[in-house]
Amino acid sequence: QVQVAESGGGLVQAGGSLRLSCTASGLIFDDYAMAWFRQLPGKEREGVACIGYSGASTYYSDSVKGRFTISRDNAKNTLYLQMNSLLPEDTAIYYCAAGDSGAYYSDGRCWVEPSDKLYWGQGTQVTVSS
Repeated sequence: QVQVAESGGGLVQAGGSLRLSCTASGLIFDDYAMAWFRQLPGKEREGVACIGYSGASTYYSDSVKGRFTISRDNAKNTLYLQMNSLLPEDTAIYYCAAGDSGAYYSDGRCWVEPSDKLYWGQGTQVTVSS
């Protein structure tokens, strides 16, 4: 059974930093592209950072480029998102996604290819106060 779980969310002041982690089990981690999405109430889920199977390819939404860094440790089955210079508009629930068909950048954001093997975590709340 595949399980994907995020951690590291919380409350931070504007200008501060947070690091999110995501662990995945029940799958061969380096067979999966990984991604961080976020969602505000009433809005669609937005891909903010994606990373390819080996970590050599990364993609960022225009809204976080230069502030967020996605990385992965395939030996630990873990995905990270380092978030710096946080803004109040970064406040959202952040979700981790694992997909076996790859990831790409289009229309100002990153995407994970649709697949029967696309798994989501439960999300972690990030709140940035002004």
